[in-house]
Amino acid sequence: MRKRAALSAIIKSIHTHPLAGKHRVRAYINFIWWQVGNIFYPVAKRVAFTDKTYLVAKKGMTGATGNIYMGLHEFQDMGFLLHFLRKEDLFFDIGANVGSYMVLASGHVGCRTIAFEPIPATFDALERNIKINDISALVKAENVGVGSKKGRLIFTTLNDTVNHVIEGLIDDSNQKGVEVDVVAIDEIILINEVPVLVKIDVEGFETEVLQGMKNTLSDERLKGIIIELNGSGGRYGFDETAIHMNLLNAGFAPYEYDPFSRKLKLLTTFGHFNTLYLRDLSFITMRVLSAEKISLFSESF
Repeated sequence: MRKRAALSAIIKSIHTHPLAGKHRVRAYINFIWWQVGNIFYPVAKRVAFTDKTYLVAKKGMTGATGNIYMGLHEFQDMGFLLHFLRKEDLFFDIGANVGSYMVLASGHVGCRTIAFEPIPATFDALERNIKINDISALVKAENVGVGSKKGRLIFTTLNDTVNHVIEGLIDDSNQKGVEVDVVAIDEIILINEVPVLVKIDVEGFETEVLQGMKNTLSDERLKGIIIELNGSGGRYGFDETAIHMNLLNAGFAPYEYDPFSRKLKLLTTFGHFNTLYLRDLSFITMRVLSAEKISLFSESF
């Protein structure tokens, strides 16, 4: 039953994906190739990502395999990152998982990245992606969590892309966890410059992350935030509408991005998954319109 549900979810994702949905035959070939390959060679292997990058992936590693099937798993947000970032920029990847966004930023665009990933096994995969793309000079990988202040927290370890903080959660009290160091982003910018773009994917802990980056948010050098607001904050009693209001008060507004037309559409609120919060729209628009084209799935955008 689980396998059938998983297959149904993959089929739905392919059909509704902005890029793969236009090239379903190609997407299904990629899917079948990956599944068959894992039957005969069930180990981590190098796969092509963009025309400049690779990912190390293995079965069950959803942070990487979605990109195999669909080119860019999170097409709108990854497309925005590729069109917006420049080599002189600094990007923060908070909750980096295996480093798909990091690879796009530093491997394809060539900018600097600080990547934060708390789970040791996942961090090992992230480091393999740094090595295989030869971007160690551009990436500073931190095996830490991010929160409101410096300290230590317990994280789940068996949930792949949805590992999360479990300290104090009754529902997760029976899960095995790992205790890791936690930092605040405002501490990080004291020894590094302010990033131009931040991605935050911390499975409901976004409120705590933003609480620890008040000075970063107030700095006009930060132009954009890619943040996942999917209701997971409820497990900690956090109100994601409050996050939306706080970002509005900091001068950001929510947008969605179409990589094909390179147009930004202003939203009235946040989406169900990732949302782009942006400010200095004229600067951002100039950048995305002047970016080099990306070629994937016989498309150039």
